[in-house]
Amino acid sequence: MNLLYSIEKWGDTHHPKWLDFIRMLLGIFLFIRGVLFINNMDQLSALMTKSEFLGSMSLSVLAHYVVFAHIVGGALVAFGLLTRLACLVQIPVLLGAVFFVNSDSGLISLNEGLWLSILVLALLIFFLVSGSGPISVDEQMRRQAESTGK
Repeated sequence: MNLLYSIEKWGDTHHPKWLDFIRMLLGIFLFIRGVLFINNMDQLSALMTKSEFLGSMSLSVLAHYVVFAHIVGGALVAFGLLTRLACLVQIPVLLGAVFFVNSDSGLISLNEGLWLSILVLALLIFFLVSGSGPISVDEQMRRQAESTGK
């Protein structure tokens, strides 16, 4: 538990403000991606069906989890509210996208979906460690709690 507290403390103290704009863009991207998945649920199911690993799972439940994680998690990341939890919920989705869905053509090919998934996964891991930053709802709530003495 001490290690987690140390990582959280380091992330809170070493977070420049310009990273908050990247966090906001990441959250907006994930939110829009979730809305696009809702509008194209058949394509999402077909994409997941391509993977042999996911064939044993209930694709309907998994598709709804992906949509929920992207919409709710993306909004939370964009606003900087429960950012670490929102990133933690997103990471399994992106791991599945990298290793099971987009990896069919390999790392060497020009598969833009795979590289985009890797980039988003890397950003989610980064914000899981570094937290929401100074321009966030979390920071505003922390400051308000300190000013009221709680």
